[in-house]
Amino acid sequence: MSVKVCMLSKFNTLFDSRMFENESKSLLKNGFDVTSIIPRYNGYICRLNFTTIRDQFLDKSFIHEGIHILTYEYGQEPLETMLLNIKSKHHYGFRDPLMAAGLTVDAEIYHAHSLYSLYAGVGIKRAMKEAGKDIKLIYDCRDLNADPHNKQPDNLKLMDLLLHMLDEVDYLLTVSESIKAWYLIQKPNLPIELIYNSPPLANIIEPKKFNEGSLTACYEGIVHPQRGGLDKILRITELTNQKIDFNFSIIGGLLRGFQLVIPEPLKDRIPIHNWVDYHSIPQYMKTVDVSWIDLDTRNSLNRLFAMPNKFFSALNNGVPVVCNKGNDMENFIRFHHCGLVIDKHSPTVEDYVEAFIYLHEHRDLLKMMSANARRAMETHFSWELMEKRLIDVYQRLLEKNKDRVFYLT
Repeated sequence: MSVKVCMLSKFNTLFDSRMFENESKSLLKNGFDVTSIIPRYNGYICRLNFTTIRDQFLDKSFIHEGIHILTYEYGQEPLETMLLNIKSKHHYGFRDPLMAAGLTVDAEIYHAHSLYSLYAGVGIKRAMKEAGKDIKLIYDCRDLNADPHNKQPDNLKLMDLLLHMLDEVDYLLTVSESIKAWYLIQKPNLPIELIYNSPPLANIIEPKKFNEGSLTACYEGIVHPQRGGLDKILRITELTNQKIDFNFSIIGGLLRGFQLVIPEPLKDRIPIHNWVDYHSIPQYMKTVDVSWIDLDTRNSLNRLFAMPNKFFSALNNGVPVVCNKGNDMENFIRFHHCGLVIDKHSPTVEDYVEAFIYLHEHRDLLKMMSANARRAMETHFSWELMEKRLIDVYQRLLEKNKDRVFYLT
């Protein structure tokens, strides 16, 4: 029989790039039987921007692109209850709907995609062990949900919860060297694999061409004040256009149906493409010269260590990255010479304006960075290479179940 895998999601949607587009599809391609459990909100599943889909996917379970999809109505136990249940070392007090859905799948490997879905995974593991079945539990840590720099009471409880749950994790996947190092300090014997947030290689036939007369920057993802924010985009666009012909393309926007409002004088300078299909991003990147990532790292270890999807999305398309100071992105850019790091944790608008004008005036440097970005993805960081790491992790876990026979078809 094929190995059954169950993806556990508390917040990620059906269209999540890491969970569905990359990991689930890679596992399916390599012969695994994959079920992905996702939440509903008042009966409906959500798009990437967390608006509900009311005319599709209405069945509780269905198959989408070869993946079994099982849905449940979102619900979350209080943090204090979660802590008590985890510390109890049994499963009797769990009332988590994701856990209940996961138990119906009866998988061999459960793959949790957030700290809250890991809670459900621990409950599943305990319940199945009592029933006589030892399952393996993967925690896919995309970021530091419990940020060590955040001393708020709820965050301290989350940290306590996390550290207790790690004792029941069989393998941890994460997305940056610094996050991996932090976990190894907490649990030195925990098996960890680094699987970057990389997309499949974009089909680029010839080197990227740059329009000599203008410069177009790109922002990809949720527009949020801690990630630069709209006000900063507006001011950068306004000031840069006083010196050069400059545009700021936005791929993404706000959540839950809210729309970005661009002042009339800048509307032609800031095209908004909203939430585009994952596989069409390369088409929107063709006219982009540079990507902008501005994470407020001053009070967040999570953002300091971050290597987000948008970072690899840009590099994948030969687009150099301009960003602020931060451990992992900064180290990557300096090593691969694929962008420009402003040596400040919180650069000003004027700092970014100066950087964009500099790149506009140094086209040979921009072309060299573009080639380096694409080369790094081809040789070390594309999803095709990350897929091999993922499958290797699964094979290692199966090696520990040698008394049971599985076939990858």
